[in-house]
Amino acid sequence: QLQLVESGGGLVQAGGSLRLSCAASGSIFSINVMDWYRQAPGKQRELVAAITATDSTAYADSVKGRFTISRDNAKNTVYLQMNSLKPEDTAVYYCNALGGANSYWGQGTQVTVSS
Repeated sequence: QLQLVESGGGLVQAGGSLRLSCAASGSIFSINVMDWYRQAPGKQRELVAAITATDSTAYADSVKGRFTISRDNAKNTVYLQMNSLKPEDTAVYYCNALGGANSYWGQGTQVTVSS
C-alpha cells in the first residue's frame, strides 16, 4: 500500500505563486510515475504534470512554462511549483502515483486564484 499526503494549497492573487507538496509513504519502491491532476468545479479531472522514476517530465499545454514538477527522493516527496497563476488554475489538485497495476491518490488540496 501507498499513502500520499498533499499540502501547500491556498488562496493567491493572479500572477502569484504556490508550491504544492506530495509526501509518499508505504510501498514507495513500487512507484514508476508520479503525477499531479486537478479538478475544477463542474469539470473533469485533468492531468497537469508527470514525472517518471528517471526524472522525465511532461506537462499539460495549459501549464507549460508556468508549472514545474520535481521530486526529492530522499524525502519521498514530489513538488509542483506553480508560477504566474491564473484564475483558471483554480481547482482541487490531486497527487497520483502509479506502481505496476496500481494507482494511488491523495486527498487533494484546494488552490484558489483570485483575479
